[in-house]
Amino acid sequence: MPSRASHGGLSTAWHGRNKKASKRWRPKEISSMLVVIIQFPPIKKEMEAKFLEWFTWSNREFSKQQGFINRLLLKPLTGTNFTAILELENREALASLQSSAVHNEAARRVEPLLEGSPTPRLYEVVF
Repeated sequence: MPSRASHGGLSTAWHGRNKKASKRWRPKEISSMLVVIIQFPPIKKEMEAKFLEWFTWSNREFSKQQGFINRLLLKPLTGTNFTAILELENREALASLQSSAVHNEAARRVEPLLEGSPTPRLYEVVF
């Protein structure tokens, strides 16, 4: 599992790509890592603070799940829709998270804050 410690939030796999001809970094170390990019719809008027509270809570809960690596929330420089990046060890970790009670609770809590449903896109890390 890639570590996020000691590199300013960058995983060791990412950090290793920036090193010139690193012998320790090998693509097979992250070949099964899964990244989910989640586009959030517009947040209902005056609900942004509650959305940010929800994201903080759900991050704390999701981080307890087996196979969780990291989850970030991005706010665009232009426009208003947030995007999240979820990093997991593999597809099994995603299936486990999606079938968990905490995932169902998170979906239930965020639904009244949004003007629609989040749209996830799955990616497998190549290297």
